[in-house]
Amino acid sequence: MSPAPETPTLVIFDFPARKAGGEAQARALRALAEDIAAEPDLLWKIWTEDKAAGRSGGIYLFRNRAAAAAYHAKHAARLTAAGVTGIEAVYRSYNAELTAITRGPVGSP
Repeated sequence: MSPAPETPTLVIFDFPARKAGGEAQARALRALAEDIAAEPDLLWKIWTEDKAAGRSGGIYLFRNRAAAAAYHAKHAARLTAAGVTGIEAVYRSYNAELTAITRGPVGSP
């Protein structure tokens, strides 16, 4: 059963990390963060990395499933254009009542 269209939706991306690229890469990632922050219906993003496994990604919360799907398509295309392969993305809803008890950073649905 999929969530209702206006249910907040998490998208979890995971993909091979790029090698560290110094200050130029740091500037590019800051610009990317600013672009992501302006994404319609994005509530927040947590940047993830596992240096030992060579993986990067993020956990995003969107206002609804349609916004999450639109961003998924945009971000997957951007990553592919940058030469990233092995992109994984999953969608999840969350249990607001239990998440509030455990202080999850999602706010009110």
